[in-house]
Amino acid sequence: MSSASPAPAPSSVEPSPPSALSAVRELAPEPDTRLLMALLLAAALLPRLLLMPVNENYYGDAVARTELAERWARAPHLITSYADGAFQFGPLHLYLVGAALKVVPDRALAGRLVSLVFGVLAVVPLFALTRRLFGWRAGVVAGLGLGVWGMHLQMSTTAASESLSLFLMLWVFALLAEGLDDNRMGPLFKAALVLNLACATRYDAWLYMPLLCVLLLMWGPDRLAGLTRAVGFGFMCLPFPLLWMQGNEMAHGDPFYPVRIVEQFHAQWVKDGIAWLGAPLFRLQSLGFWPGMALLTLSPGVALLGMVGMWRAWRTRPDVRWLTLAALVPTAYFTFRGAVLLDFQPLGRFTVTQLAVLLPFVVPGFEACAGAWGPGARKALAVVCGVLAVAVPVGMGLYTFRADGGRRDTMRPVSPTSTNPVPLMQVARFLKEEVAAHGGAAVVDDDPRYMDLQLAFFSGLPDERLARVRWETFRKHLREAQPEYLVRFDEGSLVKDSGVTLQGKTLVLDGVEYGELDGFAPPLHVYRRHSR
Repeated sequence: MSSASPAPAPSSVEPSPPSALSAVRELAPEPDTRLLMALLLAAALLPRLLLMPVNENYYGDAVARTELAERWARAPHLITSYADGAFQFGPLHLYLVGAALKVVPDRALAGRLVSLVFGVLAVVPLFALTRRLFGWRAGVVAGLGLGVWGMHLQMSTTAASESLSLFLMLWVFALLAEGLDDNRMGPLFKAALVLNLACATRYDAWLYMPLLCVLLLMWGPDRLAGLTRAVGFGFMCLPFPLLWMQGNEMAHGDPFYPVRIVEQFHAQWVKDGIAWLGAPLFRLQSLGFWPGMALLTLSPGVALLGMVGMWRAWRTRPDVRWLTLAALVPTAYFTFRGAVLLDFQPLGRFTVTQLAVLLPFVVPGFEACAGAWGPGARKALAVVCGVLAVAVPVGMGLYTFRADGGRRDTMRPVSPTSTNPVPLMQVARFLKEEVAAHGGAAVVDDDPRYMDLQLAFFSGLPDERLARVRWETFRKHLREAQPEYLVRFDEGSLVKDSGVTLQGKTLVLDGVEYGELDGFAPPLHVYRRHSR
């Protein structure tokens, strides 16, 4: 990665006029860059390796993405639209998980390994970006902050797309910093090409195409040079978005069809949120969501220092305002939609890119807060912030680990530990050991919270031995598989089916009688077919 290449060490001879981004230099000699990177990679890898054996695919569409990647791996092809196998997701992550499944057949592990690789590698562009703007010490602190960031720990050990997406966005920012610092178009073109990959991963990256074009236009006093940068960068951003829009236009008559599907999800989530909290509290939650996620997941010390550093840099470093705006503009946009328009439900994983941009500003924030303090006070502040950076994710991870209900369910999406509900995994283990292992089949009810997807994934049962109520082909699979077991959810739609009657512990499905088994906890109920 070009942005990670070492910068020339400061010389005792007065150099030629430096570029704006090179204005801040370290007085102490910089350690070997390769050594720093090796240490930061190790610091990021260690906690993620500790979590790999215990974390499970849960949030972030990890299960759905893995199943779609499995289908693609069975019949590899170029995905051109929603209808071509990606559904509402971008295709790049599916390609990578599908390729991983070819090497690692364990469906519960392959996608997680993809996230682990890119989660660890994210320290490389983050260090390159921060080092170029604020020096190597700030780069080390930013890398260590990413290494213990609780929400990123979860995303690096589950099979969702946020780990890959953040790696790509940090790479984009690092290349932009290089291009602006060196006043070269080459890194800007590379940044645009990497942004294509980010847009092929998650739709929130699409917002950065016009935003970064505007920021490049406004950077520096030379408007003609800014126009050249913006037009060149914007042109190089177009290949994937145009091809993806064309594919969806041809398949669905709407170039933005997948985005509109995602918007429908958010519209329903907003209705559910307002029904639960009421409109005033929902607006208040949306208003404070991004800073709240920073304080909760990055830890109060890291988040506050990053915010102070961002404010100080805005006042004293006009050359880095583009990076500040890369965080603030999307935050303001999504906050406005949630708090004012009431058409967007903020989720923790949508804040990842903006929160990560706080990390380069932690050391400038520390200097702004403690620059005039004595050595003892400065050390005390550093120790407190460092302890909080580790203690907050550790405490949250222990609090949510394999424990359900109340605040645990609220905090689990951003906790370092990602575990499915205990009753669900109990049923999944039963199906895997007592049904799948003996060549059996099962009926799986649907669940409004999509827990049936999790259950089917961890059951170990292949599609041909599952009759899932969620599928349009439910009756066809029911006839072909002749399942001996049935799983019902309390809020599932199976009992509303005209072919189903439920009386006490007996359920009749299309004339076949099932009796409920003991030993399982609501909201799941397990039934076995009565002998004929």
